[in-house]
Amino acid sequence: MQNYEVKRLLVNYKTLEEFKNFREYGSAELSMKGDLEANMIENDSESPFYGIYYGNKLVARMSLYRIAGKFDRYFNPPQDYLELWKLEVLEPYRKKGYGKTLVNFAKSFGLPIKTNARQGSSDFWTHIGFEAATYDATRDRGESPFVWYPTGVKEQQTDQELINVESTENIN
Repeated sequence: MQNYEVKRLLVNYKTLEEFKNFREYGSAELSMKGDLEANMIENDSESPFYGIYYGNKLVARMSLYRIAGKFDRYFNPPQDYLELWKLEVLEPYRKKGYGKTLVNFAKSFGLPIKTNARQGSSDFWTHIGFEAATYDATRDRGESPFVWYPTGVKEQQTDQELINVESTENIN
């Protein structure tokens, strides 16, 4: 497998133009255009966007956000974690390792990772070491969360699991 270089993308109008190639039939969740316009500071190096270029063409991208531990409802022990959004590889470049390279880059930070699997992408996520999180209707609100656990981290019990444990303890 080829080794691809992941680059932090600059928040600028050139990147905004490149993101237009990723629009998949108007799917708003795949378009970073709104995110980019909301964060428009010319060449902001603290952008949450990462990508891989093939020559001069951006062919794969994702956004990574660090979520503070006080908001963690997925991992035990509760801690800072990464939320991976909008992973997409342009059609002609799929199945060549670009998506896996981006995810491995995210894993290199050593923090737990949470993402929401798009319809039909569950096999990809499980293939690269993610697990479907136990669904919690209050927390997940119709999303399909997948998580990656670094060594020493496990799944946080959901509210429903805690209620079930407490009611079992009350019976005994």
